[in-house]
Amino acid sequence: MTRPVPLTRALISVSDKTGLIDFAQELATRGVEILSTGGTAKALREAGLSVVDVAEVTGFPEMMDGRVKTLHPVIHGGLLALRDNEEHLAAMEAHNIQPIDLLVVNLYPFEETVAKGAAYDDCIENIDIGGPAMIRAASKNHAFVATIVDVEDYPALLAELDANDGATSYEFRQRQAQIAYARTAAYDAAVSTWMAKAIGEETPRRRAFAGKLAQTLRYGENPHQKAAFYLDGSNRPGVATAKQWQGKELSYNNINDTDAAFELVAEFPVNQPAVAIIKHANPCGVATGKTLAEAYARAFDCDRTSAFGGIIALNQTLDEATAKEIAAIFTEVVIAPDATDEAKTVFAVKKNLRLLTTGALPDVKAPITTFRQVAGGFLVQDKDNGTITPDDLKVVTKRVPTEQELKDLLFAWTVAKHVKSNAIIYVKDGATVGVGAGQMSRVDSTRIAARKSQDMAEAMGLTEPLTKGSVVASDAFFPFADGLITAAEAGATAVIQPGGSLRDQEVIDAANERGLAMVFTGMRHFRH
Repeated sequence: MTRPVPLTRALISVSDKTGLIDFAQELATRGVEILSTGGTAKALREAGLSVVDVAEVTGFPEMMDGRVKTLHPVIHGGLLALRDNEEHLAAMEAHNIQPIDLLVVNLYPFEETVAKGAAYDDCIENIDIGGPAMIRAASKNHAFVATIVDVEDYPALLAELDANDGATSYEFRQRQAQIAYARTAAYDAAVSTWMAKAIGEETPRRRAFAGKLAQTLRYGENPHQKAAFYLDGSNRPGVATAKQWQGKELSYNNINDTDAAFELVAEFPVNQPAVAIIKHANPCGVATGKTLAEAYARAFDCDRTSAFGGIIALNQTLDEATAKEIAAIFTEVVIAPDATDEAKTVFAVKKNLRLLTTGALPDVKAPITTFRQVAGGFLVQDKDNGTITPDDLKVVTKRVPTEQELKDLLFAWTVAKHVKSNAIIYVKDGATVGVGAGQMSRVDSTRIAARKSQDMAEAMGLTEPLTKGSVVASDAFFPFADGLITAAEAGATAVIQPGGSLRDQEVIDAANERGLAMVFTGMRHFRH
């Protein structure tokens, strides 16, 4: 049945009562009879609206702390009955079942309860049963019943009624049914994911992922690809939760690169000004400094060419001095926990620059599950939250790193986690001076990073490459000594790497022959 269905009777039972009264009043002015339950009915009555309790319709009171109230044939019959089916109509008449034309339900706040860190039993009590059952029933019967599960769809329903003389069109009901099934799917996904974690089930038999549309994007990585941005409901500080102060809409690549930049810069203590400049999801400069402006200048000097049109992340409030430095070249996005009014004024004249503030930095140690689609399935893993301390390092060479080398080695290792493999990072005095990323050969990454450092030095009028006197990090072990030898020739004096190669001794010997200090982490940071 595809004709419009007049709306005469609605069942409203909502946890989120945002906009409820105004919405219900609009329905009442259109002559719609309202059925309701519990707190929703109470709120409507207090607003002066006429409401029929579901308990009056079913003949049963709400019981078991509200667990049982809508699970009744009179309710589900009113939602599920096919009104062009003679047998269904006869059953409705025989059992005094009245049709329900509209279901308005939003679910118990399970996701919010979990996000607040509630106890197990509290989370269980916030699993909605009657709501999903009614939503699924009404949505299945969208030939006759409209379903609203999101507050933001109240205006759309009212506009639909106005456009159809108080009725809903089949196309509207279809669309709302799809939205409703996606909501119950996301809800069940949240419950199953939480429960798997709560009982220690690391690889559950079935796994579900869900998201809520935040933005339909102009296109994906390339103009011929369709794309959209979805929120996972975790509220992790970052691009998903940020406030955009200016600039045009973020693109797919902007969002991806901004996330990479902010996750990297969050690795550094908030009392240590740090800046990361990202291009194509790889850092082209990362540095700390006494001020943000100094940190930015040092990061920029790693690779000024690649920084053009890049993404910049800061781990402290963006100030005016830093904003002025950033505004000197074209930048796509700047993201920071906050920004001063003076910094916003500096950026205001840069119409194409997007400024995002998040209010906080993400917790880089928080457990997060990541997934990636492959043909026929998904790869699921924990986010790489691996960190090391000086006590975790094993010195494998005759020479022990100096105090400054050790600081730089740990800095380089932190950056290595955020560089695509094969990754090589040269660092000097708390700033990257060469980054080699994404090469098929580790020695190629070593050479590329060294060459870029030399080019940068020449552009700055220096006679020696920036890598002279630096340390170097490798995200995985050196399979041969050639990569380490190349780093030594570039001027590196100390090396940090996981170790674990069959040729470790060959690499150690090469380091000893050249007077390098080298430490093993026992941990690698592949990033594909």
